[in-house]
Amino acid sequence: MKRLILSLCLLVATSIAAFVQPPPEQVMAAAAKTLLASLDEAQQAKIRFAMDSEERFNWHFIPRDRKGLPLKMMTPPQRDAAFALLKTGLSAKGFTKAETIRSLEIILKELEKGAARRDPELYYFTIFGEPGGEKWGWRYEGHHISQNWTVGRGKPTSTSPAFFGTNPAVVQDGPSKGQRALPLEADLAFELLASLSEEQRRQTIVSDKAPSDIITTNARKAAIEDNVGLAASAMTDSQQKTLRRLIEEHASAQSPVLSAARIAKANGDGLANIRFAWMGATQPGIGNPHYYRVQGKSFLIEYDNVQNNANHQHVVWRDFKGDFGEDLLAEHYSKDPAHAAAAPAHAVPARQP
Repeated sequence: MKRLILSLCLLVATSIAAFVQPPPEQVMAAAAKTLLASLDEAQQAKIRFAMDSEERFNWHFIPRDRKGLPLKMMTPPQRDAAFALLKTGLSAKGFTKAETIRSLEIILKELEKGAARRDPELYYFTIFGEPGGEKWGWRYEGHHISQNWTVGRGKPTSTSPAFFGTNPAVVQDGPSKGQRALPLEADLAFELLASLSEEQRRQTIVSDKAPSDIITTNARKAAIEDNVGLAASAMTDSQQKTLRRLIEEHASAQSPVLSAARIAKANGDGLANIRFAWMGATQPGIGNPHYYRVQGKSFLIEYDNVQNNANHQHVVWRDFKGDFGEDLLAEHYSKDPAHAAAAPAHAVPARQP
């Protein structure tokens, strides 16, 4: 009885906390405004873009020249404000993952004998539109990180495309030997694969060779037509539980309210419409290239570990109709005659090279 009462008290406390907490879009807008207020004119010119700018779709996860304001050009107080904004989008777990990924640039710089492109300060913040306005968005991006949020007033916040990667996936030498930035994204998938029967594995493993990268790459619009693999409805209760844990691990990089929205959307797809597909090696370990995806009606998770002798992870969450808030913006444009003619310009091409 005491345990039941305690559980009820915790549930009530959690519900009250969720009720009084401002919605994500308000918290994001306040943090973005604080960051902008701390910047000088030159910095503002770098970080700010129009909401309908093509730059909003110009995302990638390789080391390259980027638009936006890098950490390298911020003062310590400005960096604090920038990271405060980042923490409105990412959970504590997600922020730790992002910072661990950023720290790997130091290791890569040592491995590549001081290559200038490996710099943990070259991670950029970019703000599109006016924070707190009818529609706006922002991005945090650098090598192996591209997190994109689109905010529509009174609408659910879009959280995709959302990319994390690691190189190395497992640090091999030095003080950080054994460190893994994205461990459960791999371990839970291998746990699920190992639990499958022979018949289930025949449905799940669609190729004995892994693709060289995530199939959707940095395409503006995610689309995988061959929704193959094992349906979650054909899994045992235990296997379904592992699949849920895997989806939740990917979702939980976002702040709690946004993570819950992702999970609710996945649940809404229904078990029969969520499939788990695998390609490549079926045993973990360096030297065993592998790939998997979890695909529902509304969302797609892709994971690969192929490059650098299978010690290099790429992980992405995509929404088939919601990347860059396209579903939110389509509704806005349909109700706004001034934008009706321009709406097709926001339709995304099939793929970027």
